[in-house]
Amino acid sequence: MNFFKLWGEFMMQGARRYAQWEVDNAKTILGSRKRLFILGLLILPIILGGFVFADQVGDKLPSFLGSKSAYSPAFYSNFIFIASILIGICAGLITGAIGAGGGFIIAPALMSAGIKGILAVGTDLFHIFAKAIMGSVIHRKLGNVSVPLAVVFLIGSIGGSTLGGYVNRLLYDKNPVLSDAFITTIYVLMLGFLGAYSLIDYVRSRKAMAGGADMGDAHGGGKGKKEGADIGGLPRKLQSINIPPMVKFDHDFTPGGRGISWIFLVLSGALVGLAAGIMGVGGGFLTFPIFVYMLGVSSMTTVGTDILQIVFTAGYSAITQYAIYGFIFYTLAMGMLLGSLIGIQVGAMATKVVPGITIRGFYAMAVLAGFVNRFFALPSKLAAMNYIPLSAGMGKILNQIGNWAFFFVIGTFAVWVIGTFLKNISVLKGEEGHS
Repeated sequence: MNFFKLWGEFMMQGARRYAQWEVDNAKTILGSRKRLFILGLLILPIILGGFVFADQVGDKLPSFLGSKSAYSPAFYSNFIFIASILIGICAGLITGAIGAGGGFIIAPALMSAGIKGILAVGTDLFHIFAKAIMGSVIHRKLGNVSVPLAVVFLIGSIGGSTLGGYVNRLLYDKNPVLSDAFITTIYVLMLGFLGAYSLIDYVRSRKAMAGGADMGDAHGGGKGKKEGADIGGLPRKLQSINIPPMVKFDHDFTPGGRGISWIFLVLSGALVGLAAGIMGVGGGFLTFPIFVYMLGVSSMTTVGTDILQIVFTAGYSAITQYAIYGFIFYTLAMGMLLGSLIGIQVGAMATKVVPGITIRGFYAMAVLAGFVNRFFALPSKLAAMNYIPLSAGMGKILNQIGNWAFFFVIGTFAVWVIGTFLKNISVLKGEEGHS
C-alpha cells in the first residue's frame, strides 16, 4: 500500500508539473502576435487544403501511409480537423482546470475516433513538439538549466525514444491490430493505476476537508518539497555511488554542487524517452518526479531541463521515429494545438471560481473514463488476433460502451467548465483588473 501511495504521488507530481508547462506555453503563445502569426501559418495549409480543395485533391491521395494500408490519409477532411480541435479543447480544459495532464486523454480520444494507435502517438508527439518550439525555445524560457545534466540525460532519452518508436513500428508492421492492442494495454495499465490513485486521493481529501484539514491549493499540489540542500534518502544514496564520470549540478544551492553518476542520468532519460516513444505524451510527466525525488536535482534546475527534454525528445521522436515513416497526421496535430491553446486558457481561468475538491473529483473521473475507454476497446482487438473467444458483435458493443462512457464524461466536464467560465466572466474580469 505504501508503494501504491508513493508511486501514485510520484505520477501526480509529474502530471502537475507537465500541466504547468502546458499552461505557461499557452500563455506565451497567445500573448504574442508573432507566435500567433506563426500559428496561423501552420494552420493555413489545412484551411486551404481542407476547406477549398478537399473534393478535388482528397480522392487523388495515395491509399496508404507508412508500411501498411490500414488507413487512408484524411488530411483534407473538414470533419477530422474540427474533431481534432474539439479533442484539443477538451484536453486543454483538463490541463488548465485540473492542473494535471490532459494530454493523457489525447491518444485514447484519437483511437476512439478511429485513428490507429501508432498514428495517434506520432501525431501527439508532433503536436507537443510544435507547442514546445513556439512556446519555449522562441521565448527562451528555459529556467536554470544545467547543460551537462541535460546533455547526459538526453543521451538516454534519445535512446529510449528510438527503442519506443522501433517497438511501435515493429508491432505495426507485423499486425496493425497487434500495435493497437499494445498501445491500448499500456494506456489501460497507466490510466488504471493513476485513476485508482486519483479516486482514493479525492475520497481522502473529502474526508480531510470534512475534518477541517488544510488541503493546499486548488490543484492539490500543496507546498511540495522545500528547496535547498536537504534531499531525501534515495537521492542521497544514488549520489553517493561513484561511477565516473560524475555529472555536477546545483552549484547555487549547495557548496561545491551536487553530483550524480552518468549512468543514473542515462537510465532515467531512457525511461522518459521510452514512455514518450511508446505513448506519445512527451515524457515530461516523468522527468520532474524522477529528477527531484530520485536523483535529488533542485526544482529550478529540473524545470529548465524538463523543458529542454520535452523539446528534443518530442521533436526527435516525432520526426525520426514517426514522421519519416508517415505516421503523423498533420491536420490532427494542428487542430489539437489550436484547440488546446483555447481550452487551457478557459480551464485555468475557471479554477479561480471552482472549489479545489471539485477539481480533484473531475480529474479522477476524467482519468478513469480514459481507462474504461481503453479497457473496453481491448477485448475486440484481442479477439481479432484470436487470443480470446469473442464474437465481432459483442466486441463492437463493448467498444461502443467504452466510447460512449469516455466521451460522455469528457464532454460533460467540458460543458461544465465552459459554462462555469461564461457564468463567471464578470467575476473573473474583476479579479484580473485587481491583479
